[in-house]
Amino acid sequence: MKNLLSGKEIKLSSINEEDIVTLQKWHNDVPFMRNYDIVSAIPKTTEDVKCMLRDVRESNAAYIFAVKKLENMEFIGVTGFEDISWNNGTALIYIGIGEEKHRGRGYGKQALKLTIEFGFEELNFHRIYLTVLEYNEPAIKLYENIGFIREGVYREFIHRDGKRYDMYLYGILRPEWEDTQKKK
Repeated sequence: MKNLLSGKEIKLSSINEEDIVTLQKWHNDVPFMRNYDIVSAIPKTTEDVKCMLRDVRESNAAYIFAVKKLENMEFIGVTGFEDISWNNGTALIYIGIGEEKHRGRGYGKQALKLTIEFGFEELNFHRIYLTVLEYNEPAIKLYENIGFIREGVYREFIHRDGKRYDMYLYGILRPEWEDTQKKK
């Protein structure tokens, strides 16, 4: 039986007490937050982060995972699902690699693939979708490389720095994911 949450260089695990300070640091990093979320990059306290994690853990419509490097179990990012619609088998997926030094090294791709695999194989989803802002070109490239298909555009969705930006909707269906896995 395969280990669904472990890859070549990273693994997905729970976010532990010792990870909260790092997560709080990322939630206070404006450039990170402007790519990670559509809400305003308002600084969060440690208590805010703990409350957010508690809400996710108590929800039946969300999961959150820590992305950790296998070599030293360093906490480098987060991934998970929210807005799960169990009766329809759909969920919104998200990913964020916290530190600049860990981006562009393939960790996000590995984490995203493990999260998708978990969603389709363990949670029995049929469709996984995501949203991304038009200026986040590295993320768009990653999503398309993995097999997500652009399904729509929320025109001029967000206002940042005096300019309006579109937000794209991407999705992948279980049969499409299975086809990409057969080809590897």
